[in-house]
Amino acid sequence: MFEPEDRVGNVPGFDPGKAPEGKYVWSATVGEKGQIVIPKQAREVFGIKPGDVLILLGDRERGIAIPPKAQMDRFYMMTFGGPQE
Repeated sequence: MFEPEDRVGNVPGFDPGKAPEGKYVWSATVGEKGQIVIPKQAREVFGIKPGDVLILLGDRERGIAIPPKAQMDRFYMMTFGGPQE
């Protein structure tokens, strides 16, 4: 299991002792081609493997979310207010 400091990744100024159990913060840099690398700890926590297809949901006010694969329909409804077609 990850220790509290493992839940922080490389986010400057974040106090790992204040991160609630099951909550994580990581940062990623966008490269010239618009690609990001999902931090290793995040891939391990969420079971993301090479070749997995991820869905990014966007809201101009709330930002971008990458929902867990098992909960994609729920997040789609929360973001867009209706069932996925």
